Amino acid sequence: DVTFVNPDAPEEEISAAFRPNTKALFGETISNPTLEVLDIEKFARIAHKHGVPLIVDNTFPTPINCRPFEWGADIVVHSTTKYMDGHATSVGGAIVDSGNFDWEAHADKFPGLCTPDESYHGLTYTKAFGKLAYITKATAQLMRDLGSIQSPQNAFLLNLGLETLHLRMPQHCGNAQKVAEYLSKNDKVAWVNYCGLPDNKYYALAQKYMPNGSCGVISFGLKGGREVSIKFMDSLKLAAIVTHVADARTCVLHPASHTHRQLSDEQLLEAGIRPDLIRFSVGIENADDIIADIEQALNA
Repeated sequence: DVTFVNPDAPEEEISAAFRPNTKALFGETISNPTLEVLDIEKFARIAHKHGVPLIVDNTFPTPINCRPFEWGADIVVHSTTKYMDGHATSVGGAIVDSGNFDWEAHADKFPGLCTPDESYHGLTYTKAFGKLAYITKATAQLMRDLGSIQSPQNAFLLNLGLETLHLRMPQHCGNAQKVAEYLSKNDKVAWVNYCGLPDNKYYALAQKYMPNGSCGVISFGLKGGREVSIKFMDSLKLAAIVTHVADARTCVLHPASHTHRQLSDEQLLEAGIRPDLIRFSVGIENADDIIADIEQALNA
């Protein structure tokens, strides 16, 4: 069971959402597709006050642009399918444990770590492995039971992507900044959401947590709403219409007519997604070519 909270809510409101059986506080460094920036320090403070770990999905910034452990996060997760792979070759995920959360101090909340595991001769993970308790249970017991293990070929392909991650991320961010600035000045565009723009509500948080750049994903809306957004996307030539995001190639998605097409406009707004929202994942192609493609599609 999950309790949803607004990441921009004050500490008191988020604290009030905790229940006696709440086991973790989870957030995305940059949310997909609404691109809200998480105040990691604030969320870490709240989580630890309630005796639970803060788990942060750091997929969009990657470790190149944001290091949540340095701001108090306990566990970081990634969809490696995105920037880490970079070329849409493999589905995968990663869990990174800081080893900093004291499970024993809240043993009643975490019996899976703090009581004997009969499937492993009665050992208790926190006593046997100390700071490595969480990640050892994840690999030794949960991967054994659930089988969520990448094939060697996919792990090899991911490793190839990781070798160029530090080169690709600055290119994604530089291109996205240029595209966001172009869109913000175009009179056919109703609104632009990118935390690299100084007038963005998350600009200050982005500068704090991701001073070297955030990611290559932008969201924006066109004047004319849903139908105009669909026509715009159909007119793109360089950018590919795909559900995938955070790829070396420029990709575009209109959630209202794709991933969330079963929802009404009212339900979309409840989910935090505007009917006209276009998620534009800026690739590493030449920025002028990407902007030229947007321009010809807008004119169409």
